[in-house]
Amino acid sequence: MKLSSQDLDICCGHQKNITAEAPTGSQPISTPIHQTSLFSFNRFEDLANGLANEFTTPVYSRGRNPSMTSVEQKLAALEQGEACKLFASGMGAISAAISAVVSQGDHILFVNQVYGPTIQLATQLARFGVSFTCVPSGNVTEAELAIQPNTKLIWFESPGTMTFTQLDIKALVAVAKARGILTGIDNTWATPLLQKPITMGVDIVAHSLTKYIGGHSDVVAGALITRAALLKEIFFKTFLLNGAAIGPMDAYLIERGLRTLPVRLAQHEANGLAVARYLEGHAAVDCVFHPAMNPAPSVPDNQMLGYTGLFSFSLKKADYNTVVTVLNALQHFRMGVSWGGFESLAISPQRPDNAQALAASGLPQGLIRLSVGLESVDTLIQDLQQALIHAQ
Repeated sequence: MKLSSQDLDICCGHQKNITAEAPTGSQPISTPIHQTSLFSFNRFEDLANGLANEFTTPVYSRGRNPSMTSVEQKLAALEQGEACKLFASGMGAISAAISAVVSQGDHILFVNQVYGPTIQLATQLARFGVSFTCVPSGNVTEAELAIQPNTKLIWFESPGTMTFTQLDIKALVAVAKARGILTGIDNTWATPLLQKPITMGVDIVAHSLTKYIGGHSDVVAGALITRAALLKEIFFKTFLLNGAAIGPMDAYLIERGLRTLPVRLAQHEANGLAVARYLEGHAAVDCVFHPAMNPAPSVPDNQMLGYTGLFSFSLKKADYNTVVTVLNALQHFRMGVSWGGFESLAISPQRPDNAQALAASGLPQGLIRLSVGLESVDTLIQDLQQALIHAQ
């Protein structure tokens, strides 16, 4: 993992120009929590001016609150984007971005394995005349062939959900820009420390801050980073009206997570690689889906600066009952959705009756996803060792 000194300083630094009641010459290390629903003004003209400039002025906390500002500035700086907006969830951010840039008659192209609820959102937008196509392989040539005359947005992930395949971001962006198509990426897996899509030409970057950036499994939040003009459009078109506003305390928890993100990611990477390498040599395992184990040959080596602890593997005995037995035998890995916290988690997309659906979406049978946490790697490997006996 190669982290720049600038990124480390952004994560750990605090804002110098904070408003707080403090003795002369002193400042709070943590950004104050502005636990308020609204902000008052001494003159009506100032209130009216604030309402006209709600994108930058705190008036009502559904729009802007100073507790969010320092976090937004840090995330924008880390992603090297112009502006950032926090949301109450990652899906709140993704929904606002996609809904703001497409209209009736437009087409969305999803490339690589994309987060399931994002595709569910697209099926809902189809009710309003927005169509979509999925290219789950992540192949840029296939994606180019799937572009339609009315394609307005290409939304993708790299690494992709569940199988963690990387795609060539610059190549995909070049295809989109040549046709005047907007691009958006869910960059949650890599975080801004390991991948900076805006520097590769991507228009919109989304994050579920619930995952590695929050890091403690105690907050749900999301973010968008993009050009200031485009973010302002999203702010008024969908953010304010949909109401997916983050609370001041949640913003505080996200900023707390940012301070330790570099050291946590380093441990997640080390633990994840150790567990993945163990599984790679196990007789019951068919394939390990980790970007370090199966790199895409077309992807530049410097596209990502490191790895996290989220990856998957498939069993040779790929039936539903074997998957259930292995998962239920785990004693340290907990079963649950989400990922990126301090704790290790395991989950599978396999169900008793979804074999055809998995195949159609490009997912192998017998797939188990692991979110490797910060515990002793020996404990995690021993847990997998005793559970995988049931798959042999």
